[in-house]
Formats: sequence, structure tokens, C-alpha cells
Amino acid sequence: MEEMAEKLKLNRVEMPKQSPEKRRSNFEEVALGYTPEQAALEANRCIQCKKPKCVEGCPVGVNIPEFILALRDGDMPGAALSLKGKNSLPGICGRVCPQEVQCESRCVLGKKGAPIAIGRLERFVADWERVTKKCPPCELLPPSGKSAAVVGSGPAGLTCAADLARMGHKVTIFEALHEGGGVLVYGIPEFRLPKGIVRSEIEYVKSLGAELELDSVVGKQVQIDELLKGGYDAVFLGIGAGAPRFLNVPGENLSGIYSANEYLTRVNLMKAYKFPDYDTPIKKGKKVAVVGGGNVAMDAARSALRLGADEVHIIYRRSREEMPARLEEVENAMEEGVIFDFLTNPTRFLGDHRGMVNAMEVVEMELGEPDASGRRSPRVKKGSEHIVNVDTVVIAVGTVPNPLITSSTPELKATKWGTLVVDERGRTTMEGVWAGGDITTGGATVISAMGAGKIAAADIDHWLRKNGKWSES
Repeated sequence: MEEMAEKLKLNRVEMPKQSPEKRRSNFEEVALGYTPEQAALEANRCIQCKKPKCVEGCPVGVNIPEFILALRDGDMPGAALSLKGKNSLPGICGRVCPQEVQCESRCVLGKKGAPIAIGRLERFVADWERVTKKCPPCELLPPSGKSAAVVGSGPAGLTCAADLARMGHKVTIFEALHEGGGVLVYGIPEFRLPKGIVRSEIEYVKSLGAELELDSVVGKQVQIDELLKGGYDAVFLGIGAGAPRFLNVPGENLSGIYSANEYLTRVNLMKAYKFPDYDTPIKKGKKVAVVGGGNVAMDAARSALRLGADEVHIIYRRSREEMPARLEEVENAMEEGVIFDFLTNPTRFLGDHRGMVNAMEVVEMELGEPDASGRRSPRVKKGSEHIVNVDTVVIAVGTVPNPLITSSTPELKATKWGTLVVDERGRTTMEGVWAGGDITTGGATVISAMGAGKIAAADIDHWLRKNGKWSES
């Protein structure tokens, strides 16, 4: 009996998902979530450490043992309240947060076996609350008489807005697009993050008192200093890094070559995957190459398969060990039939008489010494050039911030990469303005952006309640 108990402690309960054969032809969610019985079994693995290190690995400070204990004891409202006390977007985080390198990497069970499936339990509790609506309301502080403008409704903005609203401040979120969610709706496919989940969690943030204004482009329709002069006491910038990077090689402007931003926006936000209900133009290639090795590259490649491609290749200049994508996403892509061309890099693209891409020249790479990122630097193998036939290419090699805000607001200091300069509290170089997320770090994770939004909200609250002067707080 003791041996069986020990075995249960070491082996996590696997979460069911669609078979590769079925899911590669639909955009429905791949991971199906735990059943109540599976969630209870996994929660029972938690040994309730007296000094839990898992909490240290959570950028938003969720009390992980507390919500798991409530789940284990059958107190689902208590589990949901514990989660939402720190995380206003648990249904999103439970799906896309890289728990394996954060909270789960600190779990003591991981020393001998598998760590607790914290993200999967978070998803289970969040989905239960979304369906039942039985979570007790979070405490809201009395109105402070202060107001804040939050620019951007991605993970950083939503988190900052939710925390400020709970603290009693009047909050307005300005979103440039026609739908809230930022990268959560335009960048992450339905099969990984259903948009109904995003909309539900935005509604939750609004229920705390935050207002959402869509089709509002700050930096163009209204300037930041106009917000501060027009009644807002503080501004938070969570506008992400939505401008694509390119390879800067010959032929990159041929038709049929997309940035990952454009490709995924057409598929997700503009719902090209729902043709003919949504007649969004997108090239449904038969032989598709996706250049890059991150989660965005996996999303683009897996979307291309679902749009009907016969063959999809990931072109990555390093080896599998250096890939920044989550292991789960790489494994899902491989199961679905995506082909990985490691140690390969494009040098130019070739087109036909109509200006459509029909081939690319690539070179083979080999790994040298580690670079500044800690990954081994790739270098070209001489004489390895060869031609590969393709009819669609997606460039997924990262993003940079849109320069609209910095170009229209000279008081905001930016780095040479276009990211905003902030201190450890999220304060920018312009008094009364904070920033967080990808606009300050470049492309990073959803949960790191949320952590930045949370840090900034705490400092904004302190600043507003103290005296509202940069030099005195």
C-alpha cells in the first residue's frame, strides 16, 4: 500500500487531449482538461510544504498550496477565491503559462519524480468557476477618488487594471483593436487558447469596475500628456511588442511571405480558420515553411496544418536543445506531423513571374560557443547551400515595440531596441507614467507581463495615495 502511495506521489496524472489525427484538422482546443476525479488525484499528490518554493516561482504570487488544498478538500469556491485573489486571468494562465520553468520547476516532488501539475489544476479550478459562477466576490476597497488610464488590454494591462480597480481607483482601459485581449486574441490560436476564455476573463476584469474603450489608439487619437491633463492621475502602458522582425534577406518582400504577426492575426482575430463564415484572405499553402523556434513559430506551423497544408516545416538555425518554445508545444507539433529542419537557415527567397514565393535557399549550420543568451552560436557550414521548394513562408523570429508611443511622446526614454526604459517599479522617465510587459522587455511570456502589471499597479496605488509626486515617493 505504501509503495502504491509513493508511486502516486512520483507520477502526475496526465491530462487527456485530442488525438493528433483528429486535432490536425480542427481548431478546437487540443488539451481537454482534467475530469473532477483526475483533478482530485493530482491535488492529492501535493505534500503541502511548510515553506513552499513553488510560490516563489510564480510571477503573480499565487498561493499555490492554498488553492490546491481547497481543491483537494472539495472546497471549489475557496480554491477559486484563492486563485483570483492574486491572478485575475487564471483560465488563460492555466493554458499558456510556462509552469514547467516557473512554479513547477520549484516543486520538491520534481527531485525524484514529476512535479505537481500546477497549471493543469489552475485551469481546472478556473474552468469550474467560469461555468458555475460560484466564486465569492473579491474584496474591493472603497473609491479612492483617483483614476488611472491603462493603455493596452493584453495580459499586462488587464492585470494592472484589475488590481487598480480592486484598490478602489477608477480605471479605463484603452485598446487600439476592435476586440480586447491584445496578443491573447490576435497571437495565440484557438486550439491553444479559446477566445471564449479570454472574453470571459476580460468580463471579470470589467466586473471589478474597469471600463474598456475599444478602437482607441493612444499616441494617435489621443496623446499620453492629454490623458494626464484630461483627468487621469496615472497612466500604465501595456501595449506589447507588436511590430514584426524580419530576416533582412533577398526576396523577403515576395507575395506569400508573411510575418507571424500578420499570419496569426488573420487566422485568429480575423478568423480566417472559419472560412467561408469569415472571408478573411490568407494563402493556404501546400508546402509551408515557418522560420523560427519559439512558441509563435509552433502556433504558426500548427495553424498552417489545420488550414490544409500538405507539408509544414519548422526552419530553425539551432538544434532542438536550444529551442525557446515550450516542450509541450514542440511535442504537440511533432505529433501532428510538423517537420523540423534543425541547424538550417534561409539566406534568400526566390519567386515566380507573378512575384509569388516558390523556393528558398538555405544553408546548414553548426553550433559554436554560447552567445549572450547562453545558447550556442550557430555558424554556416561552407558549401552547404541548397534550394528548397515552398509556396508559403511565415517569419517568426521575434517582435519589437511599435514606435507610435515613443515617437509621439519624447519624454519617454527608449532603448536602442525600442523598448521603454523603466525602473524596478515600472516607472518610466515620464512622471505619472508606468509601463510593463513586452513594451519594456521585448517579446516574453504572458505571465511575466502579468507580473509586471502587478508590480506597477502596487506602485501606482502607493503613488496615488501618498502624494502623486515622482520625487517624493
